[in-house]
Order: sequence, then C-alpha cells, then structure tokens
Amino acid sequence: MHFFDIAIFLAYMLGMLGIGFYFLRKNSGTEDYYVGGRQMGSWHIGLSVVATDVGGGFSIGLGGLGFMMGLSGSWMLFTGLLGAWLAAVLLIPRVRENPAFKNFFTLPQLYGHFFGRRVAVLAGIISAIGYTGFTSSQLLAGAKLASGTFAQLELMPALLIMGVLAVVYTVMGGIKAVIYTDTVQWIILMAGLLFIGLPVCYTAVGGWETIRATLPPHFFSLGNISWVQILNWGITIIPIWFVGMTLYQRIFACRDTKTARRAWYIAGLFEWPIMALLGVSLGLLSRVAAEQGMFAYMGYAGAADVDAESGLPLLLRTVLPVGLMGLMMSAYFSAILSTADSCLMAASGNVVTDLISNLRSRVLSEDKVLRLSQWVTLGIGLLALVLATFMENVLSLMLYSYAFMVSGLLVPLMAALFFSSRHARAAFWSMLAGGSVTVTLSLLAVPLPYALDANLFGIIASLITYCSISTLSPQKTLTKQPV
Repeated sequence: MHFFDIAIFLAYMLGMLGIGFYFLRKNSGTEDYYVGGRQMGSWHIGLSVVATDVGGGFSIGLGGLGFMMGLSGSWMLFTGLLGAWLAAVLLIPRVRENPAFKNFFTLPQLYGHFFGRRVAVLAGIISAIGYTGFTSSQLLAGAKLASGTFAQLELMPALLIMGVLAVVYTVMGGIKAVIYTDTVQWIILMAGLLFIGLPVCYTAVGGWETIRATLPPHFFSLGNISWVQILNWGITIIPIWFVGMTLYQRIFACRDTKTARRAWYIAGLFEWPIMALLGVSLGLLSRVAAEQGMFAYMGYAGAADVDAESGLPLLLRTVLPVGLMGLMMSAYFSAILSTADSCLMAASGNVVTDLISNLRSRVLSEDKVLRLSQWVTLGIGLLALVLATFMENVLSLMLYSYAFMVSGLLVPLMAALFFSSRHARAAFWSMLAGGSVTVTLSLLAVPLPYALDANLFGIIASLITYCSISTLSPQKTLTKQPV
C-alpha cells in the first residue's frame, strides 16, 4: 500500500478519535453518555441505525455471500428491511408513548418494569454476552479487511490494531459521538462503494461480457436460494429489531415517537435494496477476479483457494490505484467502527445499568457512574478482542450473537408489550430455556429438520416454557413492577 494511501487512512482514523475526544469533554453524565440527551433527529438516528446494523461485519459478510452465491445473497438484508419497518409500526409507539419508560437507558429495564429485578439482571447478562460477541465479529471483520489489504500485515496484528482503535474511540465518545460519527461514516461508506469500489472493480474485471462469460447464470439470479435459507435469516435477523439493545438506546435517544419511526423507515430502505445489492455485487466481482486468476500473484491459484470473505479485500488491494485505496479503506473501516462502537456501548450499558446498579445497594454519584461506564466499556472491549482471536468466520460469529439474544429475550418481551401475560417466573425460565437450546444445538452441530436454524427451536422452547409456567401458576403474574 502506497504511503499516500496510508496517510489518508491514518488521517481518517485520527479524525474519528478526535471526535471521540471532543465528546469525552462534552459529556456531562450518563444521560449524555448512553442516550444522547434524548433530543436526536431522525436522519442522524436512521443513518446510525443502518450503520450499526449493517456495518463492517455485514459489509464483509455480504461480500462473502456474493462471492459464494451471487445476487441472491442480498435477501439476507431484505429481512433487515422487514424487521425495521415492523418495529416502526408495532414496537416504537408502545415504547416511546409509555410514560413509565421515559427515563430508561436500556432494554433490560423494560424487563425490570414488567417482571422484576431478577429477570432484568438475567436479561442484562444475556444482552451483554450477545453484544460482546457481536463486537468481536466487527473487530474480526476489520482485521480481515486490513490483513487482506496491507501486504505485510498478518491477521492477528491487524486484529490488535483494529481492536485498540475501536475500543479507545468508544470509551471516550459515548452514544452522542457514536450517532454523529455514524452519520459521517455511513456517507463515507456509501460514497466509497458507489463511486469508487463498484465502478473501478467492474472495469478491472473486464465489464459485463467478461463477467457473464466467467460465472454460471445462477450468480445473476435472485432465485438462487432455498426457502430454508430465507427462513433461517428471517428468524434470526427480524426479531433482533425487537430485542436489540443498540436499537433501544436509539429509540430512547429520539426526541419523540414520530422521529423514531421515521428513522426506522430510513434505515430499512438503506438496508435493502441499496446496501444489500451493493455488497453482494462487489462480492460477485471478486469471484470473477478470483476465477480469472487475478490473485495468483499472492499465491491464490483460483476461487477455490480464496476465503469467500477475503475475496473483496483482495480485489480492492489488487485493482485500486494510489489515493483511491486509502479512501476505500477508510470507507470500510468507517462501517466497522460504526458497529463496533455501538455494540460496545450496548454491552457497557447492560453491565453498568442492568447488572452493577441492580446489584449494588449504594447509589453512586453521576460523575462516578460516568467514569465507571468508561472503565466498563474498556474492559468489555478488551474481552471482545480476546474472543475475536478464537473465531475465523465473521458472519457466523455475528449470527451466533444474534441468535443467542433473540432466542432468550424475544418471547417474554413480546408477552409483556403485546399481551396481558406478565409472569416473572415464566419470563426468567423461558429466557434460560431459549438461550440454552439455541447454544446447545449450535455448539453440538445437531442435525435439524430441513436444516432449519437452531434459533427457531430456541424460540419455540422459550415460548413453550413461558406458556407452561404462566398457565400452571397464574397467581404469580405481575402487572406492574418498578425497576
């Protein structure tokens, strides 16, 4: 990589760190640190939502899907569009218009309101674990991108560099810095893909005639996918819009219900078709380049030798000229940072608000809570970095993290928000049952009917547990419970 590209990339990274430092000095308490003063607008929130949800992991993951299956991989983010719009219609009005939630910072506080402290603590543990894993996936995505682009940089050193930058920036900035920089980062990513990545790569591999002659027809079809795959993506991704801690932080950060709903509509449209088709198209072009032997100079004889998720970084490294490489790398790293910082904030909020505050008898001052939040964010970031060293596939790690949270948290929250059944014991055990079933089936690689996702069976186990306990001991139902 040329010195000029490195200079552009370093300038971008220092700029993001500078914004984090600016908000370090501006944050006056936990309300600023976790929910941005509750006065954010729809465009900032909407772009922050899509930047967080798509981010670097899905950017690299979409490239991998395009490399393996072509345009049909874009259907993964169609489930994101459905989830965003369903949440805008069904969830946001119930959360924003309930006066009991006006001072909440986190999702598990809703569980505490409906089911009591014990359930809130368990929800906080599940959410913190899930978002720590998701943070790891973003750091791994950044490391894969960096090691695939910088010729002399191995995966582990790249992971260390990416982790330190993401953690330091997040510890300093808080959610307000995250949301404002997410807006800038998403614009950088979209501009980089549309005006640099796509046209340069398209030309470099030989244009449409060469692309069509190189790959089989199914790579260009939106029907090259099974109903099971779409269902698996749907049951994993759609529910996260109802139980994602990063999303609740942004719901609480909006100035009103109308602002929040508009933000979610904006996010859904950017997910699909815009980002979905851009990501898989670039992955498809990297497959063409691999089939043509464009990576032979790096020791890859053909597409069979290339890790699907590394194909796009290798293509960018091969075809981008001096100057454009630095801009394109800044675009992808901006996406990675926009998700990593949000996930760190979510996990930190869970630990500080839902675990430490619930378990401590002494109330800390506002200044001490802010400092504690920063130290907890630092600790979780370091833990996520360690976890990332044990995983190789970005998309798998992300979907595992999603599935763990969805299967544990979805059923009791839906029961509390949309039905009259608010049963503390049923909520507690359904959360344990759902998460345990999903994790067990996933780790043991148990063969499932029609190759369905383990998350479906976790949700079913959670639902059966909740209904069974609430039916057998109805006198334990709670209608209102303070946090």
